[in-house]
Amino acid sequence: MTLDPAVAAMLAATPAPPADAPPMTPAQLRAAFASMLTVPADLPEIGPVTDLSVPGPAGDLRVRLYLPKSDEPAPLFLWMHGGGWTIGSIEENELASRRVAEAGIAVASVEYRLAPEHPFPAAPEDCYAVLAWFARNGAEHGVDGSRIATGGESAGGNLATVLALLSRERGGPRIAGQVLVVPVTAHPSDEGLTSYVDCAEGYGMTADSMRFFFEQYVSDPKDLDDPYLLPSRADVSGLPPALVMVAEYDVLRTEGEQYAEKLAAAGVETTVKCYDGQIHGFYGLYTDLPISPVSHADVIAFLKSVF
Repeated sequence: MTLDPAVAAMLAATPAPPADAPPMTPAQLRAAFASMLTVPADLPEIGPVTDLSVPGPAGDLRVRLYLPKSDEPAPLFLWMHGGGWTIGSIEENELASRRVAEAGIAVASVEYRLAPEHPFPAAPEDCYAVLAWFARNGAEHGVDGSRIATGGESAGGNLATVLALLSRERGGPRIAGQVLVVPVTAHPSDEGLTSYVDCAEGYGMTADSMRFFFEQYVSDPKDLDDPYLLPSRADVSGLPPALVMVAEYDVLRTEGEQYAEKLAAAGVETTVKCYDGQIHGFYGLYTDLPISPVSHADVIAFLKSVF
């Protein structure tokens, strides 16, 4: 399919950086990315939205909890933002999180530590600590800690499925399902990733950007064999049901499709959706796109099916 006209118009309106611009540091990238984020004026009306302080392995972590309008404890969607483990924050996915909460599902968005200051495995360990905390303490915050699903976009999708692996290996907490939106599951140098060639540049996220993010996140090359860094290396048997969402014009499309095949081959109940004509970020970043609310509805339907 051809590029969605709405996507093409958005890309055309996005100014390209000067060709002679020096590379930005991670701190500069974070500031530039934060300056681009906008919150829609007409947000769904939901219950309380609270920033919590949750104990992590190296200090307290900020977690934004979105509660639905309900007097009963709500199932929880534990959300990890994208940004190549290097940029991004809980400010990133405000509209998507509120839409899920509007449907009666609480959302907790995790502000995990970022690379290169905090390389692997800081991010997954932070997210696992938050998962375990909500399983123990959710009832005090309007959450049913026995019904938790994980989800994330891009690097956040990587963390969402790594949490499923950690939960299996550590004996809990139980995860009801995993939502993997354009997830990072492999390394740019892995064989057979045709989308790294087909979508290397011109569609927002570039192949070089992903290589840069891996350089920030990985401090020891041996970590590239670690399934908690790259779940394509993992035994995925026994993982919870998965919704894998990929975009046709995304550098990460192939590895998402391959990971979905790996899950299904291992007996994991897996639904894979390819959003034709779309690019990286269609779910949580570019929420003005017509496909964005469609993808939110797909996530809500999946979550309701696993809870």
